[in-house]
Amino acid sequence: MHYALNLRTFFYSHYFYLGLRFAAGLVGVTLITLQFADMAVAMTVCIGALCTALMDMPSPLRHKFNEMSASVLLCSAVTLLISLCAPYHWLLMAMLVLISFAACMMVVYGRKSMPLQLATLFIMTMSMEHTMSVRQSFIHTGLFTLGAVAYLAYAMGVSWVLRHRIKQQVLAEALFELAAYIDIKADFYDTRFNLNEQFNKLIRHQSLLADRQQASRDLILRSHNNAKDAVVVQVHVCMLDLYELILSTHTDYALLRTHLADSPVMQTLHDLAYKAARDIESVAYDVTRKKSSYPEISYAPELEAIEAELAALQRHIDAGKPRHEALAVLRAQRNKIRAIIRMIGELHQASQKAYDTTPFWADADMGPFLSQQKYEFRMILSHLRMDSPIFRFSLRVAMAISVGLAVAAYLPYAAHNYWIVLTIVIILKPSFSMTKQRRSDRIIGTIIGCIITALIIKFLNYPAVILGILVLATVATPTFIYLRYRYAAIAVSVMILLQMHLIAPGNHDLIMERLVDTFIGAAVATAFSFVLANWEYQSLPRLVGEVLNVNLRYMQASFDLLQGKGKDDFAYRIERKRLMDSLAALSSALVRMLDEPSSKQRAVEDINLFIVQNYLLVAHVAALRAILRRHTTELPVEAVNAMLAESHDQVVAILERALAPDGAAAAQAQMAKVAPAAPATQVPWSGWPLVQRRIRLLQADAVKISVHRAAILRNLA
Repeated sequence: MHYALNLRTFFYSHYFYLGLRFAAGLVGVTLITLQFADMAVAMTVCIGALCTALMDMPSPLRHKFNEMSASVLLCSAVTLLISLCAPYHWLLMAMLVLISFAACMMVVYGRKSMPLQLATLFIMTMSMEHTMSVRQSFIHTGLFTLGAVAYLAYAMGVSWVLRHRIKQQVLAEALFELAAYIDIKADFYDTRFNLNEQFNKLIRHQSLLADRQQASRDLILRSHNNAKDAVVVQVHVCMLDLYELILSTHTDYALLRTHLADSPVMQTLHDLAYKAARDIESVAYDVTRKKSSYPEISYAPELEAIEAELAALQRHIDAGKPRHEALAVLRAQRNKIRAIIRMIGELHQASQKAYDTTPFWADADMGPFLSQQKYEFRMILSHLRMDSPIFRFSLRVAMAISVGLAVAAYLPYAAHNYWIVLTIVIILKPSFSMTKQRRSDRIIGTIIGCIITALIIKFLNYPAVILGILVLATVATPTFIYLRYRYAAIAVSVMILLQMHLIAPGNHDLIMERLVDTFIGAAVATAFSFVLANWEYQSLPRLVGEVLNVNLRYMQASFDLLQGKGKDDFAYRIERKRLMDSLAALSSALVRMLDEPSSKQRAVEDINLFIVQNYLLVAHVAALRAILRRHTTELPVEAVNAMLAESHDQVVAILERALAPDGAAAAQAQMAKVAPAAPATQVPWSGWPLVQRRIRLLQADAVKISVHRAAILRNLA
């Protein structure tokens, strides 16, 4: 369950704060307007505020101002244009289609442009119902812009006051997702769970975790100028270091399950991981409450049990090598878990101390860690071609809206036929899987919302009660729109139907008309989701290639770090982030493809294995780093660096050959030539076998990556 859906954390989450801010702004703007004008004027001003409020998301202040200002300007222009065209039916229809196409082309700017696209299409559909003179159109647009600017000023003021609070909330969300990630890893020690299925689940969650960590970076690392900001920066950095340690815990779970399945140590390892997840959650919870966090969980019983079990197993061990290897793996896990527990302690400490300056890399350029977005018109022009997924999506939406308008013209009622168009706009998304999910949520949410509204009108038809429910629905709509859209669909249906009931209480067919319009819009959106569709398998070669290219840079930065080149791990962190982002993009594409028709699914197993092997490669590098850190005082630097340099050349050569057309064969040939990375004489150092083993695994994973990449290309050809 998402952390924000838990009542314990819901009221501290930024989702709830967004709902309160949204509702307070809309209600406040409307009530103030009613002091000076009638309800019609107040509703126009309120709609202007609503369109701007759709852009009100956690974001750096400068970015928020730019994004919301763009919404004010664009939505005001659309309002004026549609109002001027409304008296001429043919011109209005043409303009609706053109604006729909242009709004959808804005998707080229990425995820942050999606609310702007929705706001543009929303005000387009809301404006198409009113026929006005030229003078009335300008007055209407002026009132709309007044509401939009009023909400912009309000939102910026509130965001400035709560700027540190929002950083805490977004950071806490990343911590909660990290705890959920550890919960998945804990089940690797539980033999009831299938290893492959568990690994797939882990990879899927890693994509979500990467997204939350990036949101945290974007807010926290852009501006950190005071002692309070320094605390969240330190917690953020500790979180990322902890994440790397958790990556390093990946081991041979199959070996542990085979030889230690009858030992209680497996349950003990599971319990330790579970406790670690709860410990991280306690840090996240305290961060949301603006409190310093202190350890409340004791790991001593489990750690003592592991030591006792290790001693018992050592006394009764047989002579078989696999059993010895299982014990070696268990000892290594014990050491890593101890390191994780120490790092969680540092996470607690980071939330307690007020720092004079931000504890981060001095004079470092944070740009590579942050999301970079350029809003250039040439990006839209570059996608005006039939092979562009965004161009095809824009055409698809324009055609669907054309059909929706035609269907609406033949309905026996015309008071709110824009509901059909709005349903199409909300459901039809760039990918088939997103459209499928949004359609399900929209239909189910609307049905439930209509039932709730009918019950309210029948049994609670009192103005005070209805106004109270309207306020709750207004809070719930933005709260759940990015959290659980189904809940938002319920809230928005209740809100709209109750508003219309207050305005026209005699319309007893309103709820049925809402349902009919929703079903018609959903049917049109579903039909057009197959028109000029962009199937996920078409983008897979590019995404796979990006992963390989980033992996090569990551390998270079990793081996430079492991060999002590450079004064810090800044370059390594950048490349690790880029690799995780590229893996998250590929993983998301795979998940979306699994929601598509079976005839459009390609190379599912090979893509999954490709993602897994790249993830394992990152885990082995993290494990190597942990081993070298653990043996700093006794480390034979020259011998280790020589082995690392040789291994780097071998792994890079394998990955480079993987990019060739015959990559798999070339990589396997390269692997056949390489000997185990070890000098002629044995180095007297306890960590030497561990380093050798990880490097052999790195080389093997590099070959497997190449093999799976070749299989993917064959299946996609």
